[in-house]
Amino acid sequence: MNILFIGDVVSSPGRAIIDEYVPKLKEKYRPAVTIINGENAAGGNGITKKIYKRFLQVGAQAVTLGNHTWANKEIFDFIDEEKNIVRPANFPEGTPGKGIVYIKVNDQEIAIINLQGRTFLTPIDCPFKKADELVESARKRTPYIFVDFHAEATSEKQAMGWYLDGKVSGVVGTHTHVQTADERILPNGTGFITDVGMTGPYDSILGVEKETIINRFISALPARFEVDKKGRNQLNGIVLTLDPSTGKATDIKRILINDDNPFYG
Repeated sequence: MNILFIGDVVSSPGRAIIDEYVPKLKEKYRPAVTIINGENAAGGNGITKKIYKRFLQVGAQAVTLGNHTWANKEIFDFIDEEKNIVRPANFPEGTPGKGIVYIKVNDQEIAIINLQGRTFLTPIDCPFKKADELVESARKRTPYIFVDFHAEATSEKQAMGWYLDGKVSGVVGTHTHVQTADERILPNGTGFITDVGMTGPYDSILGVEKETIINRFISALPARFEVDKKGRNQLNGIVLTLDPSTGKATDIKRILINDDNPFYG
């Protein structure tokens, strides 16, 4: 069983490359479930209902979010209605939306959990304690459990991977927009990567026009961040292969598509 996960989609450049390559990736890897992190999909911050629906149309079964979940106010109009959008589960009790969804695959289910880190981000409820709660509940229904951990600190993401090793099928980091090369199967059968990376502007700095970021470092003055829509684009993701009898990971592959790493179907 394969799970295809696409890293943080940034604005219209990211959406365009999703439209172009997700159908090709689905044809190549035949995933049982395709998941897209869409928290930056609307102009670089947040997501709209139209974009969410487009991701489903192109072949995703679930869309995860992160610290920019509430950046586009339209989210409040649909997050409780749409069953396959997942916001960080460790937001305080009573927050709109849900932090876990179950996707039906034939006669089985795959649980998808979204969590947010606390280091260098707005402090919210403990993601480790929330993971304990949700994983215990999910394991009563399915051995297939996938976690998108949206966090800033490399150490926190790695800590979550080791903490959940053997308890879930996969833990993938998102948020920092740079794909790491540490994909592996942890000793007890959990697939892990510190950060899946970003889907969007390739000739940018984390999706933003590079000149703005460079000038900010030089001048130390505030500047308005604009998504780079002039350059080339990229897609970052992973394919996680699970043992159908145990739900444990047997393989994890990084996906990196750009002009320097062309896609071969």
